[in-house]
Amino acid sequence: MDSSFVAVRYAPGIVALSYFIASFASYVALDLAKRVRTLDRAVALGWWAGGSVAMGTGIWSMHFVGMLAVSLPFAVGYGYAITALSWVAAVVVSAIALYVASRNRLTLPRLALGALAMGAGICAMHYTGMAALDMAPGIQWASAWVLASVGIAVAASAVALLIFFWLRRHSGNAARWWQLLAAMVMGAAICGMHYTGMAAAQFAVGSVCLSADQLRGDSLGVLVSVATIVLLSLTMFTSMIDARMQSKTAVLAASLQTANTELQALAFRDALTGLPNRLLFDDRVGVAVQRCTRDGSTLAVLFVDLDGFKPVNDSFGHGFGDMVLQVMAQRLAGQARATDTVARVGGDEFVLLLEGNPDTTATAQIAQRIIDALGLPVTSGEHEVRLSCSLGIAMFPSDGPRDQLMGHADAAMYAAKRGGGSAYAFFEPHMNAGVREQIELQRDLRLAIERNGLSLHYQPKVSASRSVITGVEALVRWQHPERGMLSPAIFIPVAERFGLINALGDWVIQEACRQMQVWRERGLRIRVAINLSVHQLRQDDLGPRVERALQAHQLDPALLIFEITESVAMEDAEGTLQAFEALRRIGVQLSIDDFGTGYSSLSYLRRLQVSQLKIDQSFVQDLEHSADARAIVEAVVKLAHALGLTVVAEGVETAGQREVLTGLGCDELQGYLFAKPMAAGVMGDWADNVGRPADLAFAESVFLNFSHP
Repeated sequence: MDSSFVAVRYAPGIVALSYFIASFASYVALDLAKRVRTLDRAVALGWWAGGSVAMGTGIWSMHFVGMLAVSLPFAVGYGYAITALSWVAAVVVSAIALYVASRNRLTLPRLALGALAMGAGICAMHYTGMAALDMAPGIQWASAWVLASVGIAVAASAVALLIFFWLRRHSGNAARWWQLLAAMVMGAAICGMHYTGMAAAQFAVGSVCLSADQLRGDSLGVLVSVATIVLLSLTMFTSMIDARMQSKTAVLAASLQTANTELQALAFRDALTGLPNRLLFDDRVGVAVQRCTRDGSTLAVLFVDLDGFKPVNDSFGHGFGDMVLQVMAQRLAGQARATDTVARVGGDEFVLLLEGNPDTTATAQIAQRIIDALGLPVTSGEHEVRLSCSLGIAMFPSDGPRDQLMGHADAAMYAAKRGGGSAYAFFEPHMNAGVREQIELQRDLRLAIERNGLSLHYQPKVSASRSVITGVEALVRWQHPERGMLSPAIFIPVAERFGLINALGDWVIQEACRQMQVWRERGLRIRVAINLSVHQLRQDDLGPRVERALQAHQLDPALLIFEITESVAMEDAEGTLQAFEALRRIGVQLSIDDFGTGYSSLSYLRRLQVSQLKIDQSFVQDLEHSADARAIVEAVVKLAHALGLTVVAEGVETAGQREVLTGLGCDELQGYLFAKPMAAGVMGDWADNVGRPADLAFAESVFLNFSHP
């Protein structure tokens, strides 16, 4: 070196510190590049601005720490304004780097422009920082070293951008290690540019720093190094927290997407068979109808109902019944083409949508194949069943608009079932009359339930041995505004078919409790037994609803007896046990109706802990002429008394029947021989007039069901 210039020496420890700061700033910059690429524009802008400040401060501080490593024979200081300007240059170059790194692709023109802009910014920061030294005489610059520093700055910028984009291919722990290695390379490049630039600066012997009284070099170096490390650490910590939050958010978003997918599958799929449900089927019918309307083509809707499926559940249990439904669903799907839709819309009801412009001949062939396929035996273990099906067909557009297709196919199916089953039928206009009547009835019944348009009639019962009135049985009645008085045999099936049976049952419970309260206020203490349908027994909240009804009318639970037919009790014996246990905990009593017509297990009868058996009227009608009927009734009475139960005989219409029943030991009698059903008000008057004498004392037992005795 020329002896007219000062010999420059570097402190190795401080050089190492400057390299650490440059590498640390590079590592943080690589991390921030990921944050800037977020889809949220506001968040990305915030990271870009904050990241530019943090990264720029790191590069800027490295320059002054590097200056601190230089050993000069005079005091060093920096001018305030120019030092601040050099910091601005560092922040600007960092902003350019993060902006380019946030782009989706790094094209060659973008790489070239970005590298030149970043290199120019780094050089501007470095040489502006050097200009903050107000030297006398001024710094002499070696042009070769200056050009070399510029080349290093541009090359380092290009390498940095390439590293930014290259690291996007990696994730997890591998990405962290590669990021660390890349930061060390970038730190070396930044230091290389700085110390090359320092080599270009030549200080004359005897030079004086005129800005030594402003920002002292040693103090500034220590201050910026500490402050920068703290700033970069905080930025890195914040970035790590953000990355973790984004990772958790991504996991939650993926879980939410999976849950949404599963919910959609549950919303549009039948849980048992995996087939589309009614909702999805209706949607596909709508789309298909629009296509047919546009193209002038046809489609067919086939309604399939299994014949005799209920006894399968009754005989082999619901587990076997579910397996049968799954097999039938697979067979139906096997008969459908790729363009067709098979769905399950009810317990043993399926529907098919046939597209592709089918005619009646092709549709009939498919229907017959379905009947043949479903008619094959189903075997599981020791059990084998063979079912048939009834199938109704409605064509579009000949059989009506979209909203009538399902109803018309259903009507055709019932026509096939009435013909003996194991057959198909195309819809014909006359079939619609019955469907329309049922739809109108269910609409009117719904309104009657909502507006209290039904009523309960009551039929007295008497003690067989003492001629004492023991209570009444209440029967639901519907005085239709246009059709007159309707029998329960007409509207109960409608309620069951259209899902109104639970609402009807709730109304009966509420009305019976209300009437019990009215009678109590008149001085009549009456116990009510409510005949529960199978649908009500399957309601999980039956017990709480009954308890609320009793509390609302301030009734003693002991005044209430719930009655269930023998066949319903045995249809799901375990479910019946659970329902009865819930009701018994409330304090109500239980009874088995129509006893002798089902297939009761004596062990289940004992476990049900009922208090009463009711003999079906079919046995009572033949008592005077049939020895078999008398033997059955006698056996039922003895069985009931052995179990500690009372026995009620319904349908008593003659004095002869009464004498036989009394002789056999029956406890209570009910029928037209004693009284017909009457309205609640009439029943109260009748009880007041008839129930007071000693020979007809009124007792506490009222029975309520949905069928005429």
